[in-house]
Amino acid sequence: MSVEVRLAEIKERIATAERRVRRAAGSVTLVAVSKTFDADAVRPVLEAGQRVFGENRVQESQGKWPELKGDFPDMELHLIGPLQSNKAADAVALFDVIETVDREKIARALAEEMHKQGRTPRLYVQVNTGLEPQKAGIPPKETPAFVAKCREELCLSIEGLMCIPPAEENPGPHFALLAKLAKECDVEKLSMGMSGDFETAIEFGATSVRVGSAIFGNR
Repeated sequence: MSVEVRLAEIKERIATAERRVRRAAGSVTLVAVSKTFDADAVRPVLEAGQRVFGENRVQESQGKWPELKGDFPDMELHLIGPLQSNKAADAVALFDVIETVDREKIARALAEEMHKQGRTPRLYVQVNTGLEPQKAGIPPKETPAFVAKCREELCLSIEGLMCIPPAEENPGPHFALLAKLAKECDVEKLSMGMSGDFETAIEFGATSVRVGSAIFGNR
């Protein structure tokens, strides 16, 4: 099956999920996760009309996206993997959305670079809904205070929240928790759901879903 066919199938599944829960058509954005795939693998997806992509690593993204962005200037690039403070400048320069603001040090580094570069990528706070020690993210109970600090002290505009539920658990309660926190934090965007559970995420209010293997195939 071609990547174009797989992309069309995912878009139809998103549209079906929107209709099933009576959400407006097009209310959910597909973020095509292109990590580990080179520019030659990504280009057919761009040519098929997909314009929003997600990457895990800043350095890998620098190797393939500047040229692709030049050819498709209307595309949008999301950082969905962990960010180190020494890569903040590169991330601000390249990405349109950074979904992994997960600690104060990163927030401060981004604020400094955004001021320095005059560039303002949209920001999401990553929430560790499962309190997994090996996973990045703000604990749920600390999320409202962290979002408030980003806004009030660092003058960062936090647009949304993002989570990655524990692989072995039912994702529904984690998505419900993120949606509840979004209301508490007064943010509109919810990045949640991946290839195996994006339809469930749409049911719980996801505004974007991150789908990689179901489009590009196994890595």
